[in-house]
Formats: sequence, structure tokens, C-alpha cells
Amino acid sequence: MLPASTNLKLILRAFHHRNYRLFFCGQALSLVGTWTQRVAVGWLVYRLTESAFLLGLVGFVGDLPIFLAAPFAGVLADRWNRHRSLVVMQTLGMAQASILAVLVLTGNVEVWHIIWLSIFLGCVNAFDVPTRQSFLLELIEKREDLGNAIALNSSMVHAARLVGPSLAGIFIAAMGEGICFLLNAISFVPVIAALLAMKIQPKEKAAGNARVLQSFKDGFTYVSHSAPIRSILLLLGLISLVGMPYQVLMPVFAKDILLAGPRAFGFLVGCSGLGALAGAVYLASRKSVLGLERLIAMAASLFGIGLIAFSFSRMLWLSLFLMLFTGFGMMVQMASSNTVLQTIVDDEMRGRLMGFYTMAYRGMVPVGSLLAGGLAAAIGAPGTLFVSGVCCILGSVLFASKLPFLREAIRPIYVKMGFLSDGSPGVQKPTGVVLPSEE
Repeated sequence: MLPASTNLKLILRAFHHRNYRLFFCGQALSLVGTWTQRVAVGWLVYRLTESAFLLGLVGFVGDLPIFLAAPFAGVLADRWNRHRSLVVMQTLGMAQASILAVLVLTGNVEVWHIIWLSIFLGCVNAFDVPTRQSFLLELIEKREDLGNAIALNSSMVHAARLVGPSLAGIFIAAMGEGICFLLNAISFVPVIAALLAMKIQPKEKAAGNARVLQSFKDGFTYVSHSAPIRSILLLLGLISLVGMPYQVLMPVFAKDILLAGPRAFGFLVGCSGLGALAGAVYLASRKSVLGLERLIAMAASLFGIGLIAFSFSRMLWLSLFLMLFTGFGMMVQMASSNTVLQTIVDDEMRGRLMGFYTMAYRGMVPVGSLLAGGLAAAIGAPGTLFVSGVCCILGSVLFASKLPFLREAIRPIYVKMGFLSDGSPGVQKPTGVVLPSEE
């Protein structure tokens, strides 16, 4: 067993890269503000309208641009300077939060303001997410640390997901929603400062002379003709469509199924986030990308089993326990998919692939939320989660059945990178990289 100090160095090895340290620290503060604003927006909409429909509508219109525009945003991420693009996107996000803060603090906010500002922020995120995801490789000098950087990023997101809503509850109770939007606007300052402090080696953009539509077509052809990329994205899209909307139904379970009220709702969301954080830390502790293909299938099955078991639970303590495993499975499946995709993709296609990844990961969620709401109205929330869990398991089984073929397709890429030895059926340890047995 490795000493604790060695384990910690292994988990935090991406921090050896200066640009990544700057990115992580700035983004961590900004994400806390983002989650604070998300909670405050929901509370504000419901306070102004007392309409569950408008509450859902604001969430839907905020995420819909990601589904519609992310693949085209990925094309631009391959054509533009990602570093400068992120500075612009973060500045626009700060402007959106500032406008919302002024409207609320001056008492002039109306629900149509929130809807249009949510659409604006959704458009910003549609360009920001694929650009930020494809920018990660430019922050580290050693490609073998990419998986660790992605896992640490995921842990940062879910740590902020635990802290941000708690702060929002305190600030809303003490000073109202406006202070949450103001704090979110201020939280963009550290990430913008961190981006400006980075020293990024400029890279040539080969796609600069192609038309946007042609570049999009090239990206779609590349994704659809690569069996590993196509299979991972299809499973990811399925999980996001039928599985991720479980979060929308959590208030129903807390109030009507578990009969425990709003505090239980907070605990359920917190346990899901805690499980996701544990999954991110587990991935950060892995020494290599090898074996992640199988882990994707196993984590998707764990997520589906967790949803099915949760749908039958009528005891709060058991439901909280099951949320830990559900969050863990969700995070490991999503982050492992991201790591494998970013490892095997050609650099000139990275932005376009991340555009399709963003559409599958984030863009399918609002569509799934509408489907889950309609199905829950017909067969109830427990029945909806049961169906969702079954679909997740079936998708993971189908993906697992293709693993031998997918591994053979990926093997030449890993050999070229030095993760595997050429021509050997087993796994040999390359210089400087500690590998587990091929799972």
C-alpha cells in the first residue's frame, strides 16, 4: 500500500502544471458563485410567480441553447483561440449576473427578464463548455495527466455543488436573492484574472480556412465513423436523457413519497453530490486511462441499479444511502467518458468532439426533464425512475457487449501514446507510467 503522502501526490498530480493550478483555483471560486445563482434563480422565479410551470420553463430555456448550438460551438472552438474565447465567455457570464443583480436589488425584476437572461446565459454556456473542455489539454504539458485533470475538474464542480446551494440558502434568508447574483458576478473576477495570468503556447488552427458548415460536417463524419467515440457518446446521451432527470423529481420524492419535507430534499441532493464527489476523487487517484472503457459500463449499470432501488425505497435513511451510490455511478460514467474521448481524439477535432460531448452530456438533460415530467404525471415518480434505471442498465449492457471490439479500435492509439506496448496481448509498464492490469 502506498503511503498517504504518495496517494495525495498521485491524486493532485495535475497541480504540477502552473496553468492548470491557475485555472483550477479561479474556476473553483467561480463555480461556487454559479451554484449560488442557480439556487437563487429558482427561488426568485417561484417567489414571483408561485408557478411550477414557469420554474420548469426557466430551467428548460436556460439549457436548450446547449442542445441546439453546442456542436457548432465546438467547430468554433477548433477555429478560434480557446484562451481568448474563454476570457470573452467568462466576461459575458459576469455581465449576465451583474444585470440580474441590478434588477433584483433595485426591485425592478420581472419574470420575463429572468427568462431572457437565462436564454442569454444558455447561449454563453453553449460556447463556453466545449471550449473549456477542449482547453484542458493546453493547460498541462504531460498528456498522461489529462485524466487526472478531468477528474479533479469534476471534483471541483461537485464540491461547489455542495457549498454553493448552502451559501445561497443563508444569503437568501438574510439579504434576499439579489446578493447571490452580485456575489456570482464578483466570483467571475478570479477566473478571468487566472486566465489572463496564464502563459499559453499559441497553436495553429488547421480548420481556419474551412467553412463552418463544412467543418461541422467533417466533425460529424469523424465522430460517427469512430466506433469508440460513437459508442461512448450514444451511451452518454442515453444516460443524460433518461437518467439525469432524476434530479428534477427529487422534490416529489422528498414531499410525497418519503413524506419528509424540504429538509429531506436538501439532504437527498447533498448525498447525490457527495457520491459524485467521491467518484471524482476515485478517478483522480487512478494511475492510467487503461481500463476506463469497462468502468464506463460498470458505472452506468451502478447508476441504473441505484435509480431502481431508490424508486422502491420509502425510508429516508435508505434513500439517502442509495443517493450516494447513484451520484457515484453518474459521476464515474460521465468523467470516464470525457477522459477516454479526450485521450483518443485527434487534436484538430478536439473542439468539435467536445461540442458533441456537451450536447450529449448537458443538451439532452432539458429534453429528458420534460419527458420525465410527462411520464411522472402518467405513472408516478417511482415508476418513472424505475423505467429510467432499466434503460440505463440496458444501455450499459449493450455498451459492454461491444467492449472487445472497442478496445481493439483504441489499442493502436494507446500504443502510439506509450500506454501499451506494441504487439503484446498483455499490458506492459511503459517508462514513467504505472499501469494496472487491463481490466
